[in-house]
Amino acid sequence: MSLREQVEELFAKGGEFSSTDREVFDAFKAALNRGEVRAAERGDAGEWRVNSWVKRGILAGFRMGALAEMSAHASLRFFDKDTYPVRATTIMDNVRIVPGGSSVRDGAYLAPGVVCMPPMYVNAGAYVGEGTMIDSHALVGSCAQIGKRVHLSAAAQVGGVLEPVGAVPVVIEDDVLVGGGCGIYEGTIVRAGAVLAPGTILTGATPVYDLVRGEVYRRTERAPLEIPAGAVVVPGSRAVASERGREWGLSLYAPVIVKYRDEKTERAVKLEDYLR
Repeated sequence: MSLREQVEELFAKGGEFSSTDREVFDAFKAALNRGEVRAAERGDAGEWRVNSWVKRGILAGFRMGALAEMSAHASLRFFDKDTYPVRATTIMDNVRIVPGGSSVRDGAYLAPGVVCMPPMYVNAGAYVGEGTMIDSHALVGSCAQIGKRVHLSAAAQVGGVLEPVGAVPVVIEDDVLVGGGCGIYEGTIVRAGAVLAPGTILTGATPVYDLVRGEVYRRTERAPLEIPAGAVVVPGSRAVASERGREWGLSLYAPVIVKYRDEKTERAVKLEDYLR
């Protein structure tokens, strides 16, 4: 059987796993670590498709695991499922992990040239492309897909979406700059070259207003929220239209696309290259 077929069979068991089942899961997790299987992949037409069987394999690992001692020191106590220890990394991976408390969970892929500034965290099932920088206090959630040469600035939070298994996780495509304190959640897709200004929050319930093209982008029942390629998004607000909202002078948070990348933007983000 193929690895996919073995994983599907493993997930269908639901419990009472054998040593052979553990070997199947270990082979699956090793494929995740090598980037050979991914929770979602980009199609030829640019659409993102979820690999539900990969998500099912990750979930099977939680069911299969037993609580184990993972403490690095007597004063630093850690306990987690033995199926998901800290990812084993060597100098041959060509990944910079700067000392200071970062953690990458097993089952995550870090491509050569990735830079991890302390403290940061990458969860199981995540995929991080070449040359990406994960800055201090940044989070890459389970199954999140991060492209090449992305900068996740300090305290940026990228949610995952492990469940439901059919949902596309958060996707950050190549050459995106995510500013400090940003949050990208609920399967949002940020297309290549976009810039998110510090403090921008993107969720499935957040409409995004494009001042340049005169469009409003929302998540639908069939498609996640998408930020167009090259868009520059800043935090904004919109007035509450109800009578009480007008009476009280209320406004709601609203991300706003104020322009698309130009020469001035390129000069500003060029500085990122010196940090890699």
